Amino acid sequence: MSYLTTGRLAREAGVNVETVRYYERRGLLPKVPRKSSGYRLWPPDTVKRIRFIKHAQDLGFSLREIYELLSLRTDKTRSCSVVKKIADEKIADIDEKIKALRRIRKALLKLSEICPGSGPVSDCPILEALDR
Repeated sequence: MSYLTTGRLAREAGVNVETVRYYERRGLLPKVPRKSSGYRLWPPDTVKRIRFIKHAQDLGFSLREIYELLSLRTDKTRSCSVVKKIADEKIADIDEKIKALRRIRKALLKLSEICPGSGPVSDCPILEALDR
């Protein structure tokens, strides 16, 4: 088994070195001891773990949720239904955010419609509406 330095691990996983260090501090990566040279040597499967973390982040999972997902991966006593429940909760969160963004968009459209886009900024109806 060929171990990876932090720099090589970062390159192969497609992240920067500070990301690797951050994930380690947050408990998402196992602690690996420093060698006498001062370097940390990571097992090759850490690349896969970092890619998992990044993909989960891209799907909107928080680091806390990702920690839970990583823990579930190694817990052979748990069912896939637990992971599905977490995914379903994330979908519900996203749906709520979409609703909120639609409300915000609608409000901004109304403000934009009442603004002529000309004249002094002191008479801007958008700024006036935000003062209320």
